[in-house]
Amino acid sequence: MEAEEAARRWLADQCVSQVPGGWVDEEKPDTLLTANQVAHSWAGDVFAEDLEAAEQVRLAFGLLDLLDDYWVTCEIRFANDDAQGPLPADVLWDGYRGRLEADRDAEAVTYSLWVDWFEDHTTSATAFAEVLGNDIDQVVAEPSEHLLRRARRVLECSGPVRWTVKEPAYRTAVRLPALHPALFRGLLTSFHDVYGDLEPAAALALLDQLDLPANTRHLAELRHVLVAGHKNHYRSPGAWDAAVRSCS
Repeated sequence: MEAEEAARRWLADQCVSQVPGGWVDEEKPDTLLTANQVAHSWAGDVFAEDLEAAEQVRLAFGLLDLLDDYWVTCEIRFANDDAQGPLPADVLWDGYRGRLEADRDAEAVTYSLWVDWFEDHTTSATAFAEVLGNDIDQVVAEPSEHLLRRARRVLECSGPVRWTVKEPAYRTAVRLPALHPALFRGLLTSFHDVYGDLEPAAALALLDQLDLPANTRHLAELRHVLVAGHKNHYRSPGAWDAAVRSCS
């Protein structure tokens, strides 16, 4: 909340304020702006502020809290990659972890992880380690509501992460039944995502350890394609349709 209010004050300094139904720029008071328009117009300016890089990152995450718009995460990634980057890693990943643990919608954050960090194999190993891999043992040994929330969200969008990177965390997560539904989603997206990655035999071994209802949607089909040795929906055209027919 503190970061969100700091972002609200910063926007006010830019003559942008929230009104019923949207946002208004004092220079164009008759034009109602969406959160996405505000993000596109002002989020990048955070990184031009005369602030320490860590404070810029905290302010940007405050804007994300306030606007709940994916574009803010794009500006964070742009700033991390530009000539003045990278951003302070501890503050950057603390920002992601905190939003993944928060009891509020996290779609902008999980989408950012999925398409901007996990699909890019130059960043996916570091990103996955920072948001889950480094402390999955703690999550399983000392589960708490906020840690489980983060773990579930990361597992569900981890399909594009290379199998060799995520398998150790998957093998740890399987020890905690509370994570089984999210781990199933991770395995499913590892097969279906265009950049998804898995090893069929190892994935099947994990799948068979999950305590899931027998009628879990796509459970039988996923087992079918893994038994057949298929690694990815797009590398084996027709395999999923064949599994659907076989399991129906």
